[in-house]
Amino acid sequence: MVLALLGFAAIPRASTTERVVVDRHTGLAIYGIDPVGYFTNRKPTAGRPDFELRHAGAVWRFENEGNREAFAADPPVYMPRFGGYDPVGVSRGVATPGKPALWIINDQRLYLFYTAEARAAFLANPADVIAGAQARWAAVEIELAE
Repeated sequence: MVLALLGFAAIPRASTTERVVVDRHTGLAIYGIDPVGYFTNRKPTAGRPDFELRHAGAVWRFENEGNREAFAADPPVYMPRFGGYDPVGVSRGVATPGKPALWIINDQRLYLFYTAEARAAFLANPADVIAGAQARWAAVEIELAE
């Protein structure tokens, strides 16, 4: 697996039923950015229309066939945590879509942020932000469904 080749150990899993940030006009998850690219290229990489996959109510795009296959084999490894919603906002009970250019991989999970300030707040204390977001995520998901 790609992550094993990169030296990653056991990966915390996402819920495959998690609500995902989706562009309401295109149906694309995380604005068409390849989620695997964050791990392999260490940067956001545009996905291509000829490498798409439907998962979790969204269309995911990938830079190449290998990335699409890696995602298809284990989506929770590559999906952004909290569906791509900013974990700082989620920890406050607010679903704010993260921006693909404001990201970090923490504990082998991808997180997207709405602002650079939110990213800095996360970096100052990731464990507390994640704990707060986990505590409020179920309620935030319910609001997203309404």
